Parts: sequence; structure tokens; C-alpha cells
Amino acid sequence: MEKKCPECGTKIVGRIDKKFCSDGCRNTHNNRINKDSKNLIRNTNNRLRKNYRILEVLNPNQKKKVSRSKLIEHGFDFNYFTSIYTTKAGAIYYFVYDQGYLPLDGDYYALVKRET
Repeated sequence: MEKKCPECGTKIVGRIDKKFCSDGCRNTHNNRINKDSKNLIRNTNNRLRKNYRILEVLNPNQKKKVSRSKLIEHGFDFNYFTSIYTTKAGAIYYFVYDQGYLPLDGDYYALVKRET
């Protein structure tokens, strides 16, 4: 039985388990299949990267207090973070990789950098 490339329909020549006629067809096929999930991942990573840069700029000395409006002014999105750390006292820190923030009273945040 003659196998055909699922991308372009060309006859497949070579190994019996070969699925595509070329690397180009294989890449095109897989890129098309993964397009939607790749966009979601790319957009999420871009959001995390932007949040990280904002925290890095606003917190050059690894500990600082800033207002919520200052973070928003820089484009910070509070919906994107990589982890949550709860202290024994119950304080909840949100982290974007090693840059973190702790909500304080009066719409302020304590910015911290985790030791790595």
C-alpha cells in the first residue's frame, strides 16, 4: 500500500514508519496543529515577561514599597504570576519567578526579590 504525506499528499519514499515526505511538510503540519495553544502560551509568557521587567525596574534594591497605581501605570497585570508563597504568619506573596509582591494596607505593595 502506498503511503501519502498528510500535509501535501505526495507519495512517501523511505523508511516504513516515515509519516511525512519532508521536514518542511512535518513542520508545517505540526505548526498548524499547535497554532492555537502556541498563541496562548506565547501571550502568557509575554505577559509574565512584562510583569517581571516592571517588578525589576521598580525594585532595583530587592526591597521596596510602591503603590498599586504605580504598578498599573507601568502596565502591570495582577492576573499573571508564577507562584504564591504563604508565610507561617499568613502573609501571601505573589511571585513572577524570583520577583515578588505582598499586598499591604492602603493599596500599597511590598516588592521583594527571592534569594536564589
